[in-house]
Amino acid sequence: MSGITHVHRLGRDGAPEPADAAPGKLLAGSPRSDVWNAFSDPSGRFHAGIWRAEAGVRAVSYTETELCVILEGRVRLTSDDGSAEFGPGDAFVVAAGFSGTWECIGEVAKIYAILEP
Repeated sequence: MSGITHVHRLGRDGAPEPADAAPGKLLAGSPRSDVWNAFSDPSGRFHAGIWRAEAGVRAVSYTETELCVILEGRVRLTSDDGSAEFGPGDAFVVAAGFSGTWECIGEVAKIYAILEP
């Protein structure tokens, strides 16, 4: 907590919640994933926090829109129309409708902000 009612610090304090890939979504590796969700709005549509995962490839299909800022490691997103790779300090948005793979190239940590429909 930041000490200000409406300001929420994003960090890895406390025990994370497991966030492993859903059955059938893991395409390579057996990565463990954790999430420190720092904030969810009252509607349950907006969430922000930190996600960490080990190396592996997951099938993804986004119904939500997600802002990502890579803190550690590298990721590669691939779809039918190409691929993009991001590393520490890179910020990007995955728009609702993206379908493809999310590859963690080694251990990855990111800040996320998710808006669900």
